[in-house]
Amino acid sequence: MSGFDAGWLALREPVDHASRHTGLAAHVRDHFAEHSSLAVVDLGCGTGSNLRALAPSLPLRQRWHLIDGDIDLLAVARQCLADWADSANATPTGIELRKDAHRINVSFECADLMIRDLYFADIGAELVTAAALFDLVSKDWLERLVAGAARRRIPLYSVLNYDGIARWRPSVPLDARVIAAFNRHQRGDKGFGPALGPMAGAAFAESLSQHGYAVDSADSPWELAEQDAELIARLADGFAQAATEIEPEGRDVFAEWALMRTEAAQVTIGHRDIFATM
Repeated sequence: MSGFDAGWLALREPVDHASRHTGLAAHVRDHFAEHSSLAVVDLGCGTGSNLRALAPSLPLRQRWHLIDGDIDLLAVARQCLADWADSANATPTGIELRKDAHRINVSFECADLMIRDLYFADIGAELVTAAALFDLVSKDWLERLVAGAARRRIPLYSVLNYDGIARWRPSVPLDARVIAAFNRHQRGDKGFGPALGPMAGAAFAESLSQHGYAVDSADSPWELAEQDAELIARLADGFAQAATEIEPEGRDVFAEWALMRTEAAQVTIGHRDIFATM
């Protein structure tokens, strides 16, 4: 699964980090507070944003295994992480980062998550995490991930799962049609089979509970305003393009909507964060 360019990921990263639910993030921090070290697997890692957001609240010694299907994004991730760290040194399997008091060993894997095993016994994972991924996957794939993690009682932490809520303010009558079409588009195949889209959070929580996990979840919406004008413009274009794929006859109307919505004063995009433990 690919389809995300590094420019888009860089644009959204500050908002992604600011939108994570702080209470749930504190729960994650407290859960691992007594660990002297931690092994983390990050799925669909992109440019390493999830590591940059989460690592500062985890134990001082960490080992991250970053997996993505896009080898070019993994190369960008390596460079972005080196730039983010206080120091970075090459290792036989990746890079070792120093950030404040943290020492973080990072390895990289280019893999198709549809065929890779999801037990991560080869990594010795103590936490499996993902950001803005599970709304793109199928119910069958997510069930396979949860079942694999449950066999080894691995905690799972998933942030920024799109929940179908999108509000553009001030509102216009066409918003509802565009958002409905976009949400239908989100249920299409994104490389993992029919995607869960806005149902991802609920499906993930249900599967976790069925496998014996204790589940904690909280809202983590994007709240965008004038300072996020570039991101709002990219969102408007993305919503319009997705709506057009669902309703090609509305192409011109949706293009006009996107042009108008680049000037929106405020935009809310709903997300859900979930942390599960045994």
